[in-house]
Amino acid sequence: MEKVVVIGAGLAGSEACWQLAQRGIQVELHEMRPAKTTPAHKSSSFAELICSNSLRANNVENAVGLLKEEMRRCGSLILEMADTHAVPAGGALAVDRRAFSDAVTAKIRSHPNITIIEEEVTQIPKEGIVLVASGPLTSDALADDIQAHFPDQDCLHFFDAVAPLVTFESVNMDKAWFGSRYNKGTADYINCPMSMEEYDTFWKELCSAKEAQLHGFEDQNVFEGCMPVEVMGRRGHDTLCYGPLKPVGLPDPRTGKDPYAVVQLRKDNSDGSIYNMVGFQTHLTWPEQKRVFSMIPGLEQAEFVRYGVMHRNTYINSPKLLNRYYQVIQEPRLTFAGQITGVEGYVESAASGLVSAVELAHRLQRLPPVDFPPETALGALAHYVSNPTVVNFQPMNVNFGIIPPLGYKVKGKRNKNAALSQRSLDLLAQLKR
Repeated sequence: MEKVVVIGAGLAGSEACWQLAQRGIQVELHEMRPAKTTPAHKSSSFAELICSNSLRANNVENAVGLLKEEMRRCGSLILEMADTHAVPAGGALAVDRRAFSDAVTAKIRSHPNITIIEEEVTQIPKEGIVLVASGPLTSDALADDIQAHFPDQDCLHFFDAVAPLVTFESVNMDKAWFGSRYNKGTADYINCPMSMEEYDTFWKELCSAKEAQLHGFEDQNVFEGCMPVEVMGRRGHDTLCYGPLKPVGLPDPRTGKDPYAVVQLRKDNSDGSIYNMVGFQTHLTWPEQKRVFSMIPGLEQAEFVRYGVMHRNTYINSPKLLNRYYQVIQEPRLTFAGQITGVEGYVESAASGLVSAVELAHRLQRLPPVDFPPETALGALAHYVSNPTVVNFQPMNVNFGIIPPLGYKVKGKRNKNAALSQRSLDLLAQLKR
């Protein structure tokens, strides 16, 4: 059986190697560290956690908690080592970062089906089965080669400057309304109006809110091309009212008059279950985004499925390139996994490594595909990054908004999420993986 070359030993690459090797497939893992490092990494260990020791919520009423449970049931190395080296963190799964990475490294290095080559890969191999899991800090040389590999696609993006996303069902439509400026076109926007008093309170809190720390591997250039909403607000009391919160041509149908300011939400997926906060690119901390943006009329109970981020992140235009197996449509010998595919977060990165490797192993062994269904968290991520109807593709954390609805009413958000999770785990149990 043909070997698989895996590029990158982050969480996705490590998980992919393990899943392939455990299924009897020979793996050649290429990792440039320690010979060449990145501004973010501090050690030569595999699956290094850079920014936090937390892998987020652990209960299955939370989407990332469900994702972790699915991974456990699929024999995930990353989750096994995370659970082994967990430290107290309330309802979250947090780990001893060094012990966790060292344990993953030991498992990978000792596996008889994995050969490790410590060198930088500057080009995708011209032949053979290759899984690229080079991460959001892909080296410049490899990034250039990836771009050259797909000359017909504007496939690489180097910075995230994205606005928060909220679920449609969490927007209070008693305060907001559908409509487009000057009633032009179709009423695709949700409009959240503000009075002068409401805007003044919001503006003061926005301008004084806490910003996230800028890490060494992030680049100030990201702010030059897309100004954070809080920076724009600090330029003057009404600056936002002449920019993303401009109320002109958006009369409130309840009063017939233009509000003092209007926050617009734009549909972010074809189902209309997720909406983007237009013009709200931000570098505020996530708790501050939740606090300040929930002051907007209609968003008091908003469910944020992604917060705004502004940082370095190399990722491909996956919906144009990949299928739901993370396989390159036009060149099936190539597979991508990890944050370079547009999944956001440590757990999601490892999950994509798991799915891509399981599906690749089935192909190599001439078995039917597993086809993780979109009703599972694992399948939902795979379908999101391969969905050509996604508008303005951007990196995404797992969330219940990308999982198909139940099709029936369940009272209470927690009960609904529990029902979605149970459906997912029941479906997962039926898969031959």
